[in-house]
Amino acid sequence: MNQLLKPSRTRLFTASLIAAAALVACGGGDTPPPQDGKATPVGLTLEKIGGYSTGLFGVSAAEIPAFDAASQRAFVVNAAAGKVDVLDLSVPSDPVKIGEIATDGILSGSVVNSVAVKDGLVAVAIEASPKTDNGRVALYRAHDLKLISHVEVGALPDMLVFTPDGKTLLVANEGEPSDDYQIDPEGSVSLIDVNKPSQPKVRTASFAAFNGQETTLRAQGVRIFGPGANAAQDFEPEYIAVSADGKTAWVALQENNAFAILDIKKAKVQRIVALGHKDHGVEGNELDASDDDLQANIRAWPSVRGLYMPDAIAAYSVGKQTYLVSANEGDARAWGEDNDAYWAGDASQGFVEEFRVKHLINRNGWGGRAGDDLPPQLNALAAGGLLNPSTFAYCGAVAGNPGNCRADSNLGRLNITWTEGYRRDTMGNPILFNASGLQDPAGNRLMYDHLYAYGARSISIWNEKGEQVWDSGADIENFLASDECMAGAQRNIPCKTFFNSNHEEGDTLDNRSDNKGPEPEGVTVGTIGKKTFAFVGLERMGGVLVYDITDPKAPVRMDYLNTREDWTTEDPSTVLDTAGDLGPEGLAFIPAQDSPTGKPLLLVGNEVSGTTAVLQLKLTF
Repeated sequence: MNQLLKPSRTRLFTASLIAAAALVACGGGDTPPPQDGKATPVGLTLEKIGGYSTGLFGVSAAEIPAFDAASQRAFVVNAAAGKVDVLDLSVPSDPVKIGEIATDGILSGSVVNSVAVKDGLVAVAIEASPKTDNGRVALYRAHDLKLISHVEVGALPDMLVFTPDGKTLLVANEGEPSDDYQIDPEGSVSLIDVNKPSQPKVRTASFAAFNGQETTLRAQGVRIFGPGANAAQDFEPEYIAVSADGKTAWVALQENNAFAILDIKKAKVQRIVALGHKDHGVEGNELDASDDDLQANIRAWPSVRGLYMPDAIAAYSVGKQTYLVSANEGDARAWGEDNDAYWAGDASQGFVEEFRVKHLINRNGWGGRAGDDLPPQLNALAAGGLLNPSTFAYCGAVAGNPGNCRADSNLGRLNITWTEGYRRDTMGNPILFNASGLQDPAGNRLMYDHLYAYGARSISIWNEKGEQVWDSGADIENFLASDECMAGAQRNIPCKTFFNSNHEEGDTLDNRSDNKGPEPEGVTVGTIGKKTFAFVGLERMGGVLVYDITDPKAPVRMDYLNTREDWTTEDPSTVLDTAGDLGPEGLAFIPAQDSPTGKPLLLVGNEVSGTTAVLQLKLTF
């Protein structure tokens, strides 16, 4: 049952006092804007003004936030409880939980994955149990949490978004396989007509039309590699962005490293666009590839490539053109990783593509990993891997010997995908080499010309055709390692002291350098005056970066606020009251005209600390 609690009399009185004070306040430190209501700021910084804690650590108790302006309520996915927490945000400095939305009456054992709000209508994405069954989307009234209706959608609805006019709701049905890979449902996008919320109508944009085109798509760079999967099964919609006119949607296919471009009126996927890779050997694209040296070591690594693999994407307009901002997190397929039968050699029981470089290119082959962490699909291809001595000569590779490239302080610790980078013939079959590094049809070694890591440790901007316009390169890691970067709400903790830390443990300097680094995961955009800003959540290192993306070809980093306060306690759950915010997942921008304070706000759902942070934008004009 959905519960709606009334704020206390004291709470309402406090809200009145703060609202009255706001009428006479001089701007809280902001430079007063011009009085035309369309002022464009020249500067922007973030400050935390409030927050709400579930008191739950490490169980995804605060993931995706959404905001309803009319009721001044925030709706936050609490996956731990399988519900949506409803927060009174009328006093942003003191959010109070006033209710919750439960969905177990719709689907028993269900999981809430996402929430979206538009004009008083709340949409909730509900994952079935098992996740390979079709899910549901439920519609509620924001002001009293009453269930209006619910509809069946595809398997694992993971994200949803309204079109700007509020008439259509788009749902990314990820269609992940079962953990043992025995069932692999198709990915899809549901388009729900919500003109009459009590009578929603569902259409489905399928990927079935791309079945049979797998070879062509792979040649274009689209990753289709699930065991025995066709395109429709292999495509896993992660996130959706919609154009301002509501005609086109772009769907992030994260594991496939691609966008799908969708005609909303026709409910049809028009085409699939491969996103390509990032060359970490090029100046400006450097990365820290090792967690072994316990320090920032950001350098060029020729022939190491990053697969963009964005998680969240957001759309904005410049003139008549639509641009997309992507948070290039990266994500490996890892199904069956807890299944002993899989690691014992039964390839039908899962699929794991992640492998460390030092295991991949061991001179003795990878047989020693059998029964431990050797994917049976990899073992079926060959008995070991080699580095091309031409492309990896810089770190000591010679024919049949990886040299110092395999050292933990170099590339040895880097997690990569074994499915990419080895030499193949025109049919896509591996070209085999012998252990001495000579091409040999009777050999049993794969020759890796390139190594492909997950994510790009960056944000990118793409045009509406899916062509990259700009990428932040190594800016995020360089900034986090610089003296300029300071963490904590008071900005008094040097970021470099905890560079590339993990979000679930303390004292983890450099811990994530071998594995996607700071992990930009969430992104949302907000327009203030004539400028548009991107707000980027860093899942592992934590915090929110702000970029001015008004010029899509030349964005400028504006600010960074990381409100994690405790970085040294081994188990942050033991100091949860003072640990701060860890593991940002979802972000929601609240424009000034909708904000309880009259100033732009940003809501951040922090899945590890189970907290929802309220950030205010301090603007200078």
